[in-house]
Amino acid sequence: MSVLQEKLKLLPDSPGVYIMLDAAGTVIYVGKARVLKNRVRQYFHSSEKPQKVRSMVENIADFSYIVAPTEADALALENTLIKKYKPKYNILLKDDKTYPYIKVHTREDFPRISVTRRVKKDGRYFGPYMGGISCKDIVDVCAKIYGIRTCAVAVTATPKKPCLNYHLHRCPAPCAHLISREEYGKIVENVLSFLSGNYEEAEALLREKMEKFAGEEQFELALELRDKIGMLSKLKLRRITSMPRDVDADVWAYDGNGLYSVISVCVTRKGVMQGSRNYPLEEGLGERQEALLSFLTQYYTAHEIPHELILDEEVDEALFAEFAARKTGRKLTFTHPKTGVKRELLDMAKRNAKEYLEKSVSAIQHKNDMTKNACLRLQSILGLKQYPKRMECYDISNISGVDKVGSIVVFEEGEAFKSAYRRFRIKTVEGANDFASLQEVLTRRLSKLGTEEEERFPKPQLIVIDGGKGQLSAVQEVFSALGVEGIELAALAKQEELIFTPAHPEGVRIDRRDYALKMLQRIRDEAHRFAVTYFRSLHSKRNLASVLDEIEGVGGKKRAALMQHFGTIDKIMRADAGELAAVEGIGPALAQKIRSYFEQL
Repeated sequence: MSVLQEKLKLLPDSPGVYIMLDAAGTVIYVGKARVLKNRVRQYFHSSEKPQKVRSMVENIADFSYIVAPTEADALALENTLIKKYKPKYNILLKDDKTYPYIKVHTREDFPRISVTRRVKKDGRYFGPYMGGISCKDIVDVCAKIYGIRTCAVAVTATPKKPCLNYHLHRCPAPCAHLISREEYGKIVENVLSFLSGNYEEAEALLREKMEKFAGEEQFELALELRDKIGMLSKLKLRRITSMPRDVDADVWAYDGNGLYSVISVCVTRKGVMQGSRNYPLEEGLGERQEALLSFLTQYYTAHEIPHELILDEEVDEALFAEFAARKTGRKLTFTHPKTGVKRELLDMAKRNAKEYLEKSVSAIQHKNDMTKNACLRLQSILGLKQYPKRMECYDISNISGVDKVGSIVVFEEGEAFKSAYRRFRIKTVEGANDFASLQEVLTRRLSKLGTEEEERFPKPQLIVIDGGKGQLSAVQEVFSALGVEGIELAALAKQEELIFTPAHPEGVRIDRRDYALKMLQRIRDEAHRFAVTYFRSLHSKRNLASVLDEIEGVGGKKRAALMQHFGTIDKIMRADAGELAAVEGIGPALAQKIRSYFEQL
């Protein structure tokens, strides 16, 4: 602790962000502080602390800090670093997907309508639509009822030929100069009114058209319009009659049991309930107020900030309002209602959070057993020096040395991190040499360590190989040649599911019911699936003759018979021996030979 004590004396009286590191140099916590000196020193005082704080402090081997001009800057920087490092002891917003909006391009001379997930200051936006209602259906109603254009064709001085939408009465063809700007402006006004929640006129027009089609016995068109009317009925049910139409607010509620927590949001726009969503979390460090502030900062980095936040919890409103103003350029209002419709919305959000937590605790616990707890158990069983937060698994796929490919899949905290997956075409290896192919892939991947590309391809704590002692030795040769340190190795042999490591060359056997083994099997199988998918993609693109000609006994006539029967090479590759034998000229023996050829993956 002496080194840490010396560093604590040098902490400044400034706002900023502090970064806690474990013995392996892994970031385990990121926090922001109004005064760095006071905040960081609190962790090392002898006062009583919650269990999770004690656990984190016991793992601190070092810390660093970044001074920020203001606390608002520190809040923004904290959010950036949490997203970058995904620290073990921070609350993390893992599901930060954006929701769709409907955009009316009002800056264009003849505005069009579209669906987008990015909100800018370049038109009128309606949403977000959080489930139950399709944005495409709403856009379709706007086109069918009002005739607003949905294409991005530029309206120029030279008229164009009207497209199919004009003939279907879905667009008045401003690009063909068949409507004036004033007349088209009335269409846009009606669409804006509809999207703002005035659904009655649109519903009446749809009913009129539906009855007309039914009278003409065009029943398919009538049924389609009936479905659109049903969608409008759902939209009307979302309208909060006692709330003013100009209210744009997000309603937040928080519930926790000390170990797990849930944050629930209900989104209202123009007095219409757009939807709700629950976010299950593990309790992070710090007070509840700090946890909610951190979560809101992460959430609104990816989502639109409304004009008002309705919540029951205490947060640093001045600090978050400054963060919001920097992003939106306008004032954010906080409301803590005691009565009225806003209180009813808040109570609904609180019930959502409470019910979700009660139903989800067992599911959350099971997920943790399959992921984080499995990582901890694997570390204990194999005697790994560091917690395997990031694991990479490698696999090779080919048929008789043809179309050799390799795959890398990545698991973080025991969960698939698919955006980090990578695939390789083997370039330097002749023939079916899986060891050499594996070494090529590892060399190409590990050569990125210590370069500018390491930020895109972070250093894993554990590399898992699909194979046994031979594959492990091949990878150790690469490690030795490149001087790789700080990464541990494990090879999982398929038949007996033995785990080989440099420290356990005789192999470690884990009970087949153990979550640690199940996690290794998941990453091994995922690497195999990813490699095989890439291999099949390459293999099916090759000339058919070059693929089937590699099978002894398959000549031109039999190749043609196979293609005529199955239609594509991919279907031939997936067919079983019985299906192959049913093709004219292909007997049981040749069918089995063809099947065996494709099973060499």
